[in-house]
Amino acid sequence: MEFLLITPQARPGVALVQLNRPKELNALNGQLIREIRDALQALDADEAVRVVIITGNERAFAAGADIKEMAGKTAVDMFLDDRFATLEQIRRFRKPLIGAVSGFALGGGCELAMTCDLLVASETAQFGQPEIRLGTMPGAGGTQRLARAVGKAKAMEMVLTGEFISAQEAHRLGLVNRVVPVGQYLEEAFRLAASIAAMSPVAARLAKESINRVFETHLEEGLHFERKNFYLTFASEDQKEGMAAFVEKRKPEFKGR
Repeated sequence: MEFLLITPQARPGVALVQLNRPKELNALNGQLIREIRDALQALDADEAVRVVIITGNERAFAAGADIKEMAGKTAVDMFLDDRFATLEQIRRFRKPLIGAVSGFALGGGCELAMTCDLLVASETAQFGQPEIRLGTMPGAGGTQRLARAVGKAKAMEMVLTGEFISAQEAHRLGLVNRVVPVGQYLEEAFRLAASIAAMSPVAARLAKESINRVFETHLEEGLHFERKNFYLTFASEDQKEGMAAFVEKRKPEFKGR
């Protein structure tokens, strides 16, 4: 991996994926997007990994797409390259994915952050979809996921003006889970990841899948989907262990089976 630093066991059960194009503020070129996809697919298959944190550095999570790479492309070039399909593969990562964001999360960087299940932000984090300033618009979910996260009115304002929002406003609007001082954002993400990694990996995957279903279906179908996943947990050893531990007043030892 040329543009990623990967630590499969940064903490017990927790992998860390760090974007590493610091001179370009982690701008998302085609290779970096493919590397993120490949890394997450490998970690998805690693049974020792229960939660993944994806981060950048204090200056930038990812400051957007690599404009130099895209500027001269035609519509056909973009269609054939189809990097958005790669981002959709990232979105289908099955395990809990936490974004640890500091500095800029703009354009494609904001869209990448929104593919995460939870976001921890430093006080310096800024979120935005400034593509309109370049004569274009978001194309990797920026209009769709942002509207679901912050509401139509705010999403419309952000996309049509290109203005950024602070970490504090992102938290108020429900885009971000936690905001902490800049020196603590990664450690806070590890704390959150540890609490999730202590749970049943089977139940965590099924719960994530069920919550994501909210945005893809109507209520009745979503409730049916949730119920089936709930029943499925009773086929796992983790469910038997979790309930036995509760009855026996001890801490459960989940194995992901």
